[in-house]
Amino acid sequence: MPTVIDLQRAEDPRDIVYLGVQSLAEGKVIALPTETVYGLAASVLCADAVQRMSQLKGKRDDAATATGTQCSLAIAVKSADEALDYMCHDSPLAIRFARRCWPGPVTLVVPCDLKRSAVSCFPKTVRELVVSQSGHIGVRVVAHRLFEQLQKYCAGPIVICSANRSGVRAASTGVDVVEQFGDDVPLVVDDGPTRYGGPSTVVRAVGNQFKIIREGVVETAAIRQYARPSIVLVCTGNTCRSPMAEALLKKRIDERFGNSPSGAIIPSVSSVGLAAMPGDQAATQAIDVMRERGLDISGHESQPFGEQTIRSADLILTMTRSHRNAILQRWPNAQDRVFTVRRDGGDISDPVGSPVQIYQACADQIDRELAQWVESMGPEWLAIPESGEEGDKA
Repeated sequence: MPTVIDLQRAEDPRDIVYLGVQSLAEGKVIALPTETVYGLAASVLCADAVQRMSQLKGKRDDAATATGTQCSLAIAVKSADEALDYMCHDSPLAIRFARRCWPGPVTLVVPCDLKRSAVSCFPKTVRELVVSQSGHIGVRVVAHRLFEQLQKYCAGPIVICSANRSGVRAASTGVDVVEQFGDDVPLVVDDGPTRYGGPSTVVRAVGNQFKIIREGVVETAAIRQYARPSIVLVCTGNTCRSPMAEALLKKRIDERFGNSPSGAIIPSVSSVGLAAMPGDQAATQAIDVMRERGLDISGHESQPFGEQTIRSADLILTMTRSHRNAILQRWPNAQDRVFTVRRDGGDISDPVGSPVQIYQACADQIDRELAQWVESMGPEWLAIPESGEEGDKA
């Protein structure tokens, strides 16, 4: 019988982590809990273990699907940043999914160019098992405390698949794993029922197009929201400049992408303030100036800049250099997404407390700058869903 360890009753969970790391390093296939279903796991450096895991799964490594992008095995990495080493970086959409969905119950299927991907460092047998015949790979960042701790000590990614034989329901408890695999899996870590009790949602992203290969615990509507490009305008209080900029940019985005393919998802536009008080209304002068342009911001409520903003935004446009510097001081890795509205790096002066004529001049200046930003936007600023579903993914 396999060794079954109850994670919830462990005196010191670190002992389980060390045992798991040791088992993976020794080339064993083990079963671990995730937030979705239980998974089989093997070290990417142990070709025999990965091959044995594929055999236990009981299905071809490339399923015969209409597109040939189905991989029965995926790799689990530590973070979205690490995932970029294994994905091709050509798709802002894939990067957007990675940044917004992980850690979490979404598996991304993305192109994998072995000339540019760290997958080229995997043993040959492992490459053949995790990369489909069409050159795609499944990648995931698991949101489970045990997995997170294991990966701190593993030399490379962990190859995973759902802990079930082909055609059998995926295991949602450690007991289910033992019933299906018995002695074939020597170590099972049991953490009781999984958080979601269902499989991850599998999304293929190529260029600016995406397809839900299998809808799992993350529903289609949520995936479409994750796919949508996001632009955020930033000022200080989110009552004068950025609300006007938000309204002006929304209008230009609609004009720019109004004739896009049917079903295309155009960018969302929002605004925040670095020192905003939640719920404040836009300045009366800003409301009046926008009304003259046929735009209504009377219902605007100010919002503060925060962690969620930096995680979800594809482009952050600030009114001044000091706004940009303040953001990058806290989130330096976002420097490729944070710019001033003025493309020359200059400032848009704050009209707060000024007469309406100053607000008009401010709006004119903002609109001229935004026109240049929108003019430079290409098809990568659209997310285009493909129709249909396919396959069965771990």
